[in-house]
Amino acid sequence: MRRASGLLLLLLAACGAPPPTKVAELPGWREDAVQEALPALLAGCATIAKMPDDRALGGEGAGSRAGDWRAPCAEAAALPPGDTAAIRTFFETRFAPEVAGEGLLTGYDEPSLAGSLTPGPGYPYPLRGRPEDLVEVDIGTFLPDLKGKRLAGRVERGRLVPYADRAAIEAGAIDDRSPVILWVADEAEKFFLQIQGSGRVELPDGGVVRVGYDAQNGRRYVPIGRLLIERGEMKREDVSRDSIVAWLKANPAKAQALMNENPSYVFFRRREGLSPDLGPLGSMGVPLTPGRSLAVDRAHWPMGMPFWVEGKDPVTGAPFRRLVVAQDTGGAIRGEARGDLFWGWGPDAHQRAGLAKDQARFIALRPVARGS
Repeated sequence: MRRASGLLLLLLAACGAPPPTKVAELPGWREDAVQEALPALLAGCATIAKMPDDRALGGEGAGSRAGDWRAPCAEAAALPPGDTAAIRTFFETRFAPEVAGEGLLTGYDEPSLAGSLTPGPGYPYPLRGRPEDLVEVDIGTFLPDLKGKRLAGRVERGRLVPYADRAAIEAGAIDDRSPVILWVADEAEKFFLQIQGSGRVELPDGGVVRVGYDAQNGRRYVPIGRLLIERGEMKREDVSRDSIVAWLKANPAKAQALMNENPSYVFFRRREGLSPDLGPLGSMGVPLTPGRSLAVDRAHWPMGMPFWVEGKDPVTGAPFRRLVVAQDTGGAIRGEARGDLFWGWGPDAHQRAGLAKDQARFIALRPVARGS
């Protein structure tokens, strides 16, 4: 109760205060180690540097085109390493806050699961690669008003039709068109790997294969946790990744049917050559930084945009305010005030990701000309 009251006071205070007009005025700005977000920003800058100036990064306004980042990225690259004062001043003078609003902040990690290069006893579940007949369409190239919206399907008699849903895929509908890249031991863990979008598959010989998102079947994402609540199988306050996995394992006769009610299906590819010390690649194509990389809705916000997030720590319940960078997307991440924070890998990250599900305030930091 004390945690909830503290968060309520935090949000009420945020609502009552006028919107900040300067980065330096953000509540808690001086307390955050903002220099820890600079590597994430620079990684995004390196990707943006390869793009033409008019390349759309998502959303609208300042920062939505690659050219908007030339000057701030050049300045960021020139910052003296370890000069925390200079880094803080850079963010204060090169960006302007824009309140996105209050919404849900969740967390995710890079999960580990047992798997094998070949099928066999203990490894019956296929991890599938992109099907050869899957077609992805950027609707914005045809209808500018729908920029950022995408479709996926397959061509049948010259027309784009919906792709097979989860139930059909699990029943073998695309076995001849979708390569199996690995075999895994646990179906519930595989299901959540598809939600997370990346992971580490631990092989019997001790080796590790990194896998990441490659494509999605175009079907809408349906959260099965919500279905469990609606059917009285779980209380809302008890729903988490771990509790859902436990339910699936405890109810094998019902598990597949429940998972099939989420028609969305994610296809993977191996991430060769990715150092074990680096995070998985996000939608922006750069390794995610633990605690500093955020998944957002690209229909509203550009990849590479810094955000200031105000909420509560998922473990302690203490006020949580930190600088993060939008570097990923997700099927469940929809809306202006919605985010999913990457916590890293390992037991601690897994705990934080599993507990993170609270209201937070999102403030975008848009790039501005120096002195404006």
